[in-house]
Amino acid sequence: MANNTIDARLLAKMFLAGAKNLEAKKAWINELNVFPVPDGDTGTNMTMTIMSAAKEVTQADPSDMKAICKCISSGSLRGARGNSGVILSQLLRGFT
Repeated sequence: MANNTIDARLLAKMFLAGAKNLEAKKAWINELNVFPVPDGDTGTNMTMTIMSAAKEVTQADPSDMKAICKCISSGSLRGARGNSGVILSQLLRGFT
């Protein structure tokens, strides 16, 4: 039978993998950034935002779901850069 639950360790692992994936696609996302202001920094801003949260997640108790969620939420908000970073931080807050 499949495991249908996510524990703190799995959530942290999934989040960190997603952060690395976003970082790997940063340049591609920057190229997409043409509207409303073509400043090419959306990928950079989102990466800085998620990496701020990822850093906090790596320092949290890996068995404490509440701590992992708090690190994702508060770490992304504190590290938010640009409009895309703020939007991403609020999306992450909603998930946690």
